[in-house]
Amino acid sequence: MLNIVVCVSGGGTNLQAIIDGVKEGKIRNTKIVGVISNNVGAYALQRAEDAGIPAFCISPKNFESREEFNEAFLKQLKELNPGLIVLAGFLVILPEKMIEVYRDRIINIHPSLIPSFCGTGYYGLKVHEAALTRGVKVTGATVHYVDEGTDTGRIIMQKAVDVLEGDTPEVLQRRVMEQAEWIILPKAIDKIATASE
Repeated sequence: MLNIVVCVSGGGTNLQAIIDGVKEGKIRNTKIVGVISNNVGAYALQRAEDAGIPAFCISPKNFESREEFNEAFLKQLKELNPGLIVLAGFLVILPEKMIEVYRDRIINIHPSLIPSFCGTGYYGLKVHEAALTRGVKVTGATVHYVDEGTDTGRIIMQKAVDVLEGDTPEVLQRRVMEQAEWIILPKAIDKIATASE
């Protein structure tokens, strides 16, 4: 059984896709042992609670320094003892120490086809704004391993999504979530969880 911890900063739609995937048997051999958010108001915490999953808020605002926050974050992770950490819209740069401890056991979902529209400053709506500004006809989402760089880790899975005439960043964001993110993130977790079977 692969124990996973999902880290999320906002609404938790990708978290919901994972919860549903486990429940429906699309994600096999996997248990969500905890959800961690850096944002006390994140609806993701409510989603976790509703699903009976332990939920924790560890906010940088509650610590004197970034180092203290990083230590508390790492301590909570170690207590949950995950085989895989899933970043599902987690807007925190991970400390290098955490990447060292969990090397090749942290994955992230990014709302573009890496290497397009990724790296520092590209998150949330900013990714979709950049895609529309550039005029691309196809965008999508990528699941990748996390390393010390920003969106530079090994790619696990990608799925393309068409950009349509008249798209706004919000409309495009929703389509990328529905047609790519909510599909490939559960598939990637399932692939990792069943790889050793």
